[in-house]
Amino acid sequence: MLRAAVEADIPAISQLATEAFVAKFGHLYRQEDLAAFLDESLSEPAIAAELANPARVYQLAEGPDGLLGYCKIGLTCGFPDHARGQRVMELKQLYTAPDATGQGIGAALMDWAMAQFAARGADEVQISVYAENHGAHRFYARYGFEKVADITFRVGDHIDPEFLFARLF
Repeated sequence: MLRAAVEADIPAISQLATEAFVAKFGHLYRQEDLAAFLDESLSEPAIAAELANPARVYQLAEGPDGLLGYCKIGLTCGFPDHARGQRVMELKQLYTAPDATGQGIGAALMDWAMAQFAARGADEVQISVYAENHGAHRFYARYGFEKVADITFRVGDHIDPEFLFARLF
């Protein structure tokens, strides 16, 4: 079941985001860099601030036992230096629980996000993806996204190589 996030969901979103990020990428970072990133970006106060931001929209995927994934979209352009459209929006996060990958949850959330972008008049959507996350590259390519730039992403004091993917509408 998909539904909009509410304030009461903040602890579950923070927990899922932290578990998903650590499971996928935690091995790449020094402990202090990872801890700084998790506190800055995925802690309950960070999620609360994002959920309260009117330029952010969250959608949750739930199963009988709780939260299975979520998607966060940005209604403003995250990478204006690389924008090709006039009304550019961004897929900010699409996370699934580590034990729930491969069940179609990411696709359901992505379908929701793409419908939101279309309904809100986006003419381009951007997504920042870790350069070595080849599975994500293939996933987004199925939705018509292609690499448009090399960018970076900060995790604590560590700088990751990222690719900016985009799709015109």
